Amino acid sequence: QVQLVESGGGLVQAGGSLRLSCAASGSGFSINAMGWYRQAPGKQREMVARISSGGSTNYVDSVKGRFTVSRDNAKNTVYLQMNSLNPEDTAVYYCNAVISPSGVSINYMYWGQGTQVTVSS
Repeated sequence: QVQLVESGGGLVQAGGSLRLSCAASGSGFSINAMGWYRQAPGKQREMVARISSGGSTNYVDSVKGRFTVSRDNAKNTVYLQMNSLNPEDTAVYYCNAVISPSGVSINYMYWGQGTQVTVSS
């Protein structure tokens, strides 16, 4: 059983920074892509940043230059460093991981429970 556990959300003033972490627990699997999505009230969930197993990254245009996604493969952990936050970044942030059971060529998508990020003006 794989679980994604997030931490690091909270309340911050505009211009501030936060760092989100998401650790995958369990055994007998390999992690492919990992990333972060967010959902603001009344809006659809959107991809914020993703990182492949090889370290390639991509970002939604609105966070480019402000957010950085990284991962520690030894710890099965993905991070999102968020700088220059603005009120439009307020949302619930969800960790996402594409995971394959060991020896099986099937991908499963897992989600974290979500962590609230609130940016005050």
